[in-house]
Amino acid sequence: MRRALFAITGLAASTTVMVVLKGSPGTTAQVAQDLPTGRPPVVPASAGPAPADADRSVAPSRAGGTATPRPSRTATRAPASRPSASSRAPSAPRTTTKPPPAPTTRTVTGPVVENEYGNVQVQITLRGTRIVDVVALELPEETAQSDQRSEQVDGRYSGSSGLVVQRQSAAVDTVSGATATSTSYKRSLQAAIDRAN
Repeated sequence: MRRALFAITGLAASTTVMVVLKGSPGTTAQVAQDLPTGRPPVVPASAGPAPADADRSVAPSRAGGTATPRPSRTATRAPASRPSASSRAPSAPRTTTKPPPAPTTRTVTGPVVENEYGNVQVQITLRGTRIVDVVALELPEETAQSDQRSEQVDGRYSGSSGLVVQRQSAAVDTVSGATATSTSYKRSLQAAIDRAN
């Protein structure tokens, strides 16, 4: 019964000391003198961790009689400071992936190739290494028949949807009835492709 009484008295005394120490630091010595000197205050284990400011406890002095406040452990420590930017552990470098540069568009002109009906010259447009357009700069137009054949060849091979763009090469079929113009077109085209590479 006495132990329970001492435990309750000690709990009440330590609670009072914590409240006083937290409220007014100047009255520490006065409160400490009023405490009983026989035993240190008892704090129940289930009370949990005390706040940092309430870590001060009172212990009896060895000389006897009056109690003196025991300094808190946290009071003697230097205040915790945040690490500066230079003392932090280096973080992984940021890697920003840039999109690949857009392919450049360029035009390459093949040589003029002569045949019995006239001259043929082809120009190709490339985006990167891909042929995206073909234009016949020169086709035979001497006669109505040669003009008609040139239109057939130009319609089949040239443009952004012609056979040359579809196949990405000069290996295209010869236009029936326009063999000379088709052959000259393919020779100028192949020379332009060779120049582009």
